[in-house]
Amino acid sequence: MSSRPTLPPPPPPVEIRTWPDREAMLADRAFILGALVRMHLGPARLGVLVMWAGLAAFGWLLVGSGLVMFEQASADFFSGIAGLLTLLLGVGALIPAVILVSLHLARDREIRALLVEWGALDRDPERDRELRLPGMSLVWLLLSFVLAAGGLALCVIGPASARPGDDTYGVVALIMGLGMVAWLTGLIGAVKALAHRRWVLRVLAAPAPDPLTPDPLTPAGGRSASSEPRPPGSGTPSPRSGR
Repeated sequence: MSSRPTLPPPPPPVEIRTWPDREAMLADRAFILGALVRMHLGPARLGVLVMWAGLAAFGWLLVGSGLVMFEQASADFFSGIAGLLTLLLGVGALIPAVILVSLHLARDREIRALLVEWGALDRDPERDRELRLPGMSLVWLLLSFVLAAGGLALCVIGPASARPGDDTYGVVALIMGLGMVAWLTGLIGAVKALAHRRWVLRVLAAPAPDPLTPDPLTPAGGRSASSEPRPPGSGTPSPRSGR
């Protein structure tokens, strides 16, 4: 399996930039922003998030089934052994899914920071139009809404519809766990879609930044040497001062 693509470095500081002209800088900016947007909101990222959510749901399904078997262990010894094995298998599937989702969220924070830094370099309306991805953002948002709403419904309806004596605590925990996985997955997807939209409005649609090309003859204070106040007694000598 191929490793995930490496994140590009942040843009270099103004003092060490080596782009020959503005067009070369805009070309590099468009290339890097396109790669970052695909890493953050591309179809592959959606598939990866759904796959990890499915792994977490499968792990919790095994955990919940193990809890149900434990509740039946008083009547059947073998149910307790099967429940323990199922519980261990579920934990073995659930822990990697949680770790992978945590790494996914940490990488998303790094990508969003790079998107802001590279996007703030300049404005390129023609190339930036391809980075907005309104259709893909809508897909993320709608799918996230469906998952979050379904998960929330499971978390509420499952315990509310449980019948004492018929539904065990393991069954209720199973239903609530699956609902929580779906709700968290929808929440993550919605945050990603809204974060991309916020980046588009605040970075791509914002006015172009002022060019950072300070005059080498201008000191850091922002005033030229000629505008500095003269010390007392250092005024321009009068033509008659030679007497």
